Amino acid sequence: MQSSPLVTDTTQATAPTRLTWDARLWGALLVVCGVIFLDGLDVSMVGMSLPSIGADLGVSLSSLQWVVTGYVLGYGGLLLLGGRTADLLGRRRVFLIALAVFAVVSMLSSLATNPELLIAARFVKGIAAAFTAPAALSIITTTFHEGPDRNRALSIFTTCAASGFSMGLILGGLLTEVGWRWTFLMPGPVALIVLAFALKLIPNSPRDDSAGGYDVPGAVTVTAGMLTLVFAVVGAEGAGWASVRTIGLFVLAAALLTAFVLIELHSKHPLVRLGILRKANLRRANLAIMTVFGAYVAFQFIGTLYLQNLLGWSSFETALGFLPAGLLVAFLSPNAGKVADRIGTERMVAIGMALFVVGYALFLRIGTSSDYVATVMPTIVLIGLGFAITFPALNMQATNGVDDNEQGLASGLFNTSSQVGGAIVLAVTTAVIGGQTGGTSTPSSVLASYKPALVVVTGITLAGLLIGLAGLRGLKQRRAEASAEAAELNAVQEELAEEEMSPAA
Repeated sequence: MQSSPLVTDTTQATAPTRLTWDARLWGALLVVCGVIFLDGLDVSMVGMSLPSIGADLGVSLSSLQWVVTGYVLGYGGLLLLGGRTADLLGRRRVFLIALAVFAVVSMLSSLATNPELLIAARFVKGIAAAFTAPAALSIITTTFHEGPDRNRALSIFTTCAASGFSMGLILGGLLTEVGWRWTFLMPGPVALIVLAFALKLIPNSPRDDSAGGYDVPGAVTVTAGMLTLVFAVVGAEGAGWASVRTIGLFVLAAALLTAFVLIELHSKHPLVRLGILRKANLRRANLAIMTVFGAYVAFQFIGTLYLQNLLGWSSFETALGFLPAGLLVAFLSPNAGKVADRIGTERMVAIGMALFVVGYALFLRIGTSSDYVATVMPTIVLIGLGFAITFPALNMQATNGVDDNEQGLASGLFNTSSQVGGAIVLAVTTAVIGGQTGGTSTPSSVLASYKPALVVVTGITLAGLLIGLAGLRGLKQRRAEASAEAAELNAVQEELAEEEMSPAA
């Protein structure tokens, strides 16, 4: 249930008929938006509780990151399969079943007595989200015709995600003060409330027999490959980067991901039609979102540990510290479409990525007793502005110029890329922190372990900026080509006009 999930619908409205936004239509939309609200709520609440989880369960730093990574991998690895399942079994049915599983697992995870059970519950919860999210967005795309109605609905959908994240920060901070288990329990009852309204308001949807079959081997190999890759990175610090174990895991990950590509090339109903990657704008959008989401997940992990473990902030104070970013996204993202119409998505991406680079670089100034307003808040504000500008623009780029019957695939690849980026970058930064501690835990040594990880985050975002600048350069080239074609066409038209006037003369 992340910010831009898979669109599974392959049918398009034949006429741009404007809908009447009556009470029932609003109700159905808000119920579907409840899914993305829940996701933002859950992710931010869990982020605030990580230090408390580590202290209570005695979880090491490398294991603690799996509480986040487990959810991300379950979600990202099975998202494309979830979208196909929604097509084959019906969107309403998949939506209801997956939401029920999400609610039950949320409540059960609050009872976990060891980190292994907690991580397993997060993984299963991510799987439930992988089926709920595509069903939710495809309900929107089949209910609202392409054009103003759909744009309005998707704008509300995105705003709900940011609102859920912002509220999750506050609730996560408050609930963690009572006990971290409450942050895992709360999404369960909320999901049940959404489920109750969904039973009444979400219309039945037929199966799509044209969707083909399931690509279970593809889903299994890509998920196993990502899990193995992250496991290799996380364990490399302890086992050694050149150890037989680490090298063997990297080789296994490469073999699984290679098998996934081969399966997709020969499958009758692949999860990913690899030919779609020939589109330059789609490739750039997917690479860029990997850096955006990956860097932020790692930054939030480091920032939460820094504020709570080093500066001694409470979980609620930490939540308030991160809140400005979420509020900026919630208030500014609804206007992203208008900005894109005016300056283009390429410029938006370049500007947003530059804001990220500056924001993360400024956070390198942190010390053992930094002032929030002078040192931390500038980074939080720049991150919020970066997300408000960049994320909607990348979402547009990932689907622009894609055929109607592959809109779902394009959106699914985009969202999967964000999750893969989050898992890998978090694993890398966690390994960097673990390799810098040297077995000591003085404030200066802890801070020294954070700094290299922040350099990694900044560097990854810089790579995203280069991708954005490449897109901007491509835009200039396309405009130059278009101008040349227009000039050539004008010359031909003038020549024809002269020829027509010559006999009359």
